[in-house]
Amino acid sequence: MEWEKLLSLKRHGDEFKRKRIVQDETRLGFEVDYDRIIFSSEFRSLQDKTQVVPFSQGDFVHTRLTHSLETSVVGRSLGRKVGVEILKKYPHLKNKLGYQSNDFGAIVASASLAHDIGNPPFGHSGEKSIGQYFFSGPGKKFKDILNKKEFQDLCDFEGNANGFKILTQSRPGREGGLRLSYATLGTFVKYPKESLPVKPSSNISDKKYGFFQNEKNTYVDIANELGLLKDDGGYNRHPLTFLVEAADDICYTIIDFEDGINLGLVQEDYALEYLINLVRDSINTEKYNALNNTIDRVSYLRALSINTLINEAVQIFIENEDDILSGNFHVSLLKKSKHKPQISDIIKISVEKIYESKEVIEKEVAGYNIINKLLDTFISSVNRYYEGNQTSYDDLILKLLPSTTNLNHDNLYSRLLEICHYVASLSDRKALNVYNKITGVEYQ
Repeated sequence: MEWEKLLSLKRHGDEFKRKRIVQDETRLGFEVDYDRIIFSSEFRSLQDKTQVVPFSQGDFVHTRLTHSLETSVVGRSLGRKVGVEILKKYPHLKNKLGYQSNDFGAIVASASLAHDIGNPPFGHSGEKSIGQYFFSGPGKKFKDILNKKEFQDLCDFEGNANGFKILTQSRPGREGGLRLSYATLGTFVKYPKESLPVKPSSNISDKKYGFFQNEKNTYVDIANELGLLKDDGGYNRHPLTFLVEAADDICYTIIDFEDGINLGLVQEDYALEYLINLVRDSINTEKYNALNNTIDRVSYLRALSINTLINEAVQIFIENEDDILSGNFHVSLLKKSKHKPQISDIIKISVEKIYESKEVIEKEVAGYNIINKLLDTFISSVNRYYEGNQTSYDDLILKLLPSTTNLNHDNLYSRLLEICHYVASLSDRKALNVYNKITGVEYQ
């Protein structure tokens, strides 16, 4: 892969190429990507989507929105630091083409900002509940009607693929979706493959899939423009995707742990020791001992931890850049971290004390029921509407859907995906609100 192609400023929907050297430095194309994402309605809905604890009443608990903003900040730092080193190695990128280190930061920040934009309500359990509806629930009846890849898309409903749909999906007057640069779109896709085939693999890119069948041609166009290498069953990642992944890994490892401390799910003294182990080489003992409350102590250790992991991730990326460009690097950057044992310890505690806490599990169970009911109600009404035998009740149900919902797809897969896309777009409280309207029951 070549950086000149990988840094393409061409926008989704463009019929022409854009040159970096003629860009307006006050309104750089990659920075426009960031602005378009942050002003989108889909991004705003993240303010009420679960990061760790659904319907949390705590002031300090992160939502998907605050997590995404923080991830973008970390991603920007990673991108800029990598950009400095890449421009040293390939000076023509700067001298002849006009690229700057901040360009790398802007691309990674934009992709990081959007990395959770397609996630359903109620955290990762939301994805699982949509998938279960089709795999073993009422949606199983569609198995013999859809082709294998279409049905697998639904059974393994993936927030990453839904995010790509949000960023690229055209509708009247909005051709090309958010019209982001190819560089940002390519960087956004962590898993550049279809839902099938599913195969055991040590390649991090094979962990999930990155686009639905309806967006396959769009992704192939982007991949070809960027010069991404074909892989068995898909493509190799855009190199900067490894930085987006690292930014996400750093933030959820450290900040979810911080949430657990602030919520009292993880004992303070016990937790602080794990963070200290991560930054023992850089901690200022005198400064740390002067801090007399939990919030300040955690904040100090969090800042040190993030800075430590940023610098290490950059080093790992640069050391392996040749393998990354040739498609021979298949693990996350932090898997090669010298702090891997400490990171693993923190994640283990987070799983035990936070992700599997009673409070989280009880609300995830409620989320399963809510999403199942929403899917079944809207899918039934949309299909009866398409067949021309809808009831007056169906007419009322369909009025609950936003005006952007396309009810006229001739293809069953597209209709089902449209409803999944709608349900996934709901915030936690909006999903609960719609559930209450449908059932006439107040779900507490």
